[in-house]
Amino acid sequence: MAELAEDVLRGDLRALARASTLIENQEPGADGLLRDIAAHAGRALVLGITGAPGAGKSTLCDHIISLLRAEGKTVGVIAVDPSSPVTGGAILGDRIRMQQHHADPGVFIRSMATRGIPGGIARATAGLATLLDAAGRDVVIIETVGVGQSEVEIARLAQVTILVVVPGFGDDVQAMKAGVLEIADIFVINKADLPGADKLAQELHPVAGDRPVLRTVASEGQGIADLIEAMRACRREAHLQPAAVGPRIDHLGIAVRSLDHALEFYQAQLGLRVALRETVAQEKVNVAMLALGDPRIELLEPTEPDSVIGRFLEKRGEGLHHIALKVPDLLAAVDRLRLAGARILNEPRAGAGGHLYVFVHPASTGGVLLELIQA
Repeated sequence: MAELAEDVLRGDLRALARASTLIENQEPGADGLLRDIAAHAGRALVLGITGAPGAGKSTLCDHIISLLRAEGKTVGVIAVDPSSPVTGGAILGDRIRMQQHHADPGVFIRSMATRGIPGGIARATAGLATLLDAAGRDVVIIETVGVGQSEVEIARLAQVTILVVVPGFGDDVQAMKAGVLEIADIFVINKADLPGADKLAQELHPVAGDRPVLRTVASEGQGIADLIEAMRACRREAHLQPAAVGPRIDHLGIAVRSLDHALEFYQAQLGLRVALRETVAQEKVNVAMLALGDPRIELLEPTEPDSVIGRFLEKRGEGLHHIALKVPDLLAAVDRLRLAGARILNEPRAGAGGHLYVFVHPASTGGVLLELIQA
């Protein structure tokens, strides 16, 4: 793994492809690889592009790539496609639309299947974005699967999130749920040469506020240069905001015997939305992540009685299992804690959502199991 990490950091394309497969399939060694390269990430502009199917996201990506390459920028693309009902793999429709860049070593395109994960991205998307960033790509583009209004998880990965809508395609603002409108940094009316573009712009502007509302005709390459400038302006503005230099609460982990039963309360009674639901095999647990502003609630249901959560329920019953803090540099935090004598329960590894984490024993934290997550 150390040799593969070195090859990735040198920008070797074969190593990058091998590492991508390792991370996507969650094979043994993937966590160690991410741990080795994590310190080299953080320089790329991570761009998220979301919107309904047929809005022209892939064509838009294709022209963005062309202009970035004309500037000499290297690009990594993560195209999240629907899972094939037959094989479970990605259908690869997005990659086909970007095939003109296939032979360009400055463009690395990876299609990946959702594998049943809601929210528009796959579980391994975060790890793959870190990989491309660490490999030296100037821009990493994440194109979501295109399921529409529920695609809000992309905002947790991307520095700039673009929502693509088209006139006359059922995406009238009044019909759109709040989530996808709230996470967008830039609104793009694609196919703006169609009737209804002016009406859609009028509906979007009150919702967008100070956020840009741009028009493109991606099939003709129109408006792409303005979009790229808006992306960069958005990133510059974000860098001017006061940074959170210390840890902050990411989520509260609650052990439950039944996710379905618990969700009857959190969804039906409190109105919380399930942002992510998945099984983390290595922890023997089913997870439901509930959106609650920036912090979240993580419900944990054991898949086997002898799992950590299973034993917790047997001993203490349902209730608060841990508090998770997001830290800017996980590896440095772990080193500091170990020097101070804290009891670290595991080496950094990928968990729900693909993020690196460690647990700190309650004996070192004043009685609460503490999870630290790489921001």
